[in-house]
Amino acid sequence: MPRRQAPLDDYASAVPQIILSSSDAEFLDHLMPVLKDAANSKRTPALMQCLTRYSEDREADIERIGLTKHEEFLDSVSRLQHVREGTVNLTAEILKLNQSIQASTEKLAEQKGALVNTKAIRQNIADATDALKDSLQVLHAVNHAHDLVRRKKYYSALKSLDDLQNEHLVPILQNRYATQHRLADVIQKSIPGSQKAISEAVMTDLNTWLFRIRETSQFLGEVAFYHTELRRSRQRKRVEDDQFLSNFKLNSSIELVCDESEEFDVMDNEELQVDFTPLFEALHIHDALGQTDRFRSEYAATRRQQKDLLLPNSVELLADDESSLSSLLEGIAGFAIIEKATMRRLPHLRSPADVEELWESMCSAAINLTSRALSDVGNAEILLKIKGFIALFIQTMEGWGYSIATLDSFLLALFDKYAELLKRRFSEDFQEIVSTDDYMPMAINSVEEYEKVINVSWFAQDQPTEELTFPCVLPFSQMYPLCCIDIRNFLNQFYFFSDDHFQHSDVIDETLRKSLDELLTEKVCQSLVERLSSQYLGQIVQILINLEHFEIACQELEQLLIRARSSTSAGGPLKLNATEEFRNNKKTAEKRIFELVNSKIDDLVDTAEYDWLTPTVPTEPSNYMQTLTRYLSNIMNSTLLGLPREIKELIYFDALSHAANKILALPLSQEVKHINANGVSALAQDVEYLTEFVASLENGQMLRENLDELQQTVNLMQSDNHDEFFDISIRNKKYGRVDALNGPLLLEKLTPVTHATARNAPLSNLSSRFAMMK
Repeated sequence: MPRRQAPLDDYASAVPQIILSSSDAEFLDHLMPVLKDAANSKRTPALMQCLTRYSEDREADIERIGLTKHEEFLDSVSRLQHVREGTVNLTAEILKLNQSIQASTEKLAEQKGALVNTKAIRQNIADATDALKDSLQVLHAVNHAHDLVRRKKYYSALKSLDDLQNEHLVPILQNRYATQHRLADVIQKSIPGSQKAISEAVMTDLNTWLFRIRETSQFLGEVAFYHTELRRSRQRKRVEDDQFLSNFKLNSSIELVCDESEEFDVMDNEELQVDFTPLFEALHIHDALGQTDRFRSEYAATRRQQKDLLLPNSVELLADDESSLSSLLEGIAGFAIIEKATMRRLPHLRSPADVEELWESMCSAAINLTSRALSDVGNAEILLKIKGFIALFIQTMEGWGYSIATLDSFLLALFDKYAELLKRRFSEDFQEIVSTDDYMPMAINSVEEYEKVINVSWFAQDQPTEELTFPCVLPFSQMYPLCCIDIRNFLNQFYFFSDDHFQHSDVIDETLRKSLDELLTEKVCQSLVERLSSQYLGQIVQILINLEHFEIACQELEQLLIRARSSTSAGGPLKLNATEEFRNNKKTAEKRIFELVNSKIDDLVDTAEYDWLTPTVPTEPSNYMQTLTRYLSNIMNSTLLGLPREIKELIYFDALSHAANKILALPLSQEVKHINANGVSALAQDVEYLTEFVASLENGQMLRENLDELQQTVNLMQSDNHDEFFDISIRNKKYGRVDALNGPLLLEKLTPVTHATARNAPLSNLSSRFAMMK
């Protein structure tokens, strides 16, 4: 027990010591013993008397000081009043404290009795403290696990829960009488919930990662496409340096080996980094929880949902924004690349069958969207651009090991559409060229213009360029080089489709052959044939010349197509039906020229006005004969000049043969009953004029054979001895070309000028001779 403090005998010395304390704490330290002593000894009035006396003494001192130091006194008075107020307040507080001390003194006895019981309580507290420490360790482990979850250290949290269970909870639970048994049981029951919370937190992070991955897919595809384009450029450069490498396409073993020095990780580069840590952690956590199968199923379902969100309802092939085909393909490529990368990193999470199923589904959806939008495309260049996107997509994904059979098949359908649009466009071009042509020989004004035409046309000039004088005229009309330009463009446009990736070059070769055949046959040849109905001989002649050159062009095209076709196409000769069409329709044009020339000859001969019974002999050839020879000369030297020599000779041969028959038909006409010698002389004079004209022509000797029948018939009519005609041996020598029927008919019409009675001579004699001759 502490020793009780001795009571104070005199408060007079204690009061100054209390008042003059340097701090509040020291003031209370001095004041408290005095108050306790005054309360215990009931000497409170004495204490109050001492305090009052001390106060009066201090007031007396203050008055004294105030009288000597008035200003300082006034200042001190003011401060003293504040002190007094504080003193009064302090006095009230002291009184209250005194009352409180008295009350606590009464309770002290009671508390002293209660201290006796504290030892037992203290022991209980010690036991409770030990139990509490053990419980705090368990709670600390629980809180540590939850803190690790908050810091996203999920596996450490899971391991911490496992350690908690093995190190703390299991021993406590095994001791049924342990104080912490109930707490351990509660925590043990909460562990599955904590594990579920960890699983949900991991899945939340994984879903956030999947969302970012989905947002990154298009950019990832764009980076992959850009890298493929760079590989293309490097491969083209290698092919330029070594043509042997042209046999190896992109993604071939040779190309991959050549490109080894240009390593590029599309998943980790300066522009893009794809971190798979959240996925690894999620799989690791679920594997630790024994929920791998459920996680695999949920992940697959999530990826299928993301795939559906990736695909739009429609695609715009004519736009260049987020709804365009390129954006769709970039998104699909990025999605598929992540799937393939996931499968390579976590083979047991994503099976090849799952990845291929998603891939085929996305490809089918992209093809369906593109096919629906193709109906709005009417420009072959746009289709070529679309093919470029798809080819880049195919080459990129082929490098990641994806099957491209479906996309290859779609490229075939796209090529059919492309070929159709090309054929339609060039069909319109050919029709316009044919319909707007002037069908006149093409005039060339300079060497530059001549070389341009020669470079685009299949035309071999006999004369070197240096020997030509300008302006000059080429045999064909302007339509021929224009069509040649279109044909070359058509070929180039077709083979543009085979650039980059297209595995069906043989289809291009065959489709090109058929399309080119149809265009040349239906749009060029047939259009030219339709214009053969023209009555203008010059136009018909020009069409014939054009047909001749188109036939040559087709033969050159056949060789060009053989050289250009791929190694996968069937070998052997290649024939264009258009070649035969142009060749056959040259005959049609020749016949039309024959018709027009012969029609003109008919018109001229029909103007002949022979007076078969004229009393006088004409002194000059008939007007129609002069016009006829002039016409034949003009067409030969102008209209037919551009034709090949053999065709010109054939036309001339036919025209002279027709003219001879037409002239011979004049005296044979049923309207002509009688012909006298003067009429025969007029006819003979015209025939001689015609013969001389023909003899003056090139190959005139050969062409004169067409006039043999006419000339021999006139000779027969002028002969004095008509009986020679009925003597077979003499007739074969002198009149072998005279028709056996026409000769007697003309002889019957002859009427001698000097014998008028011959007009009425019987015909029985000639008729009988004719019968005997037969």
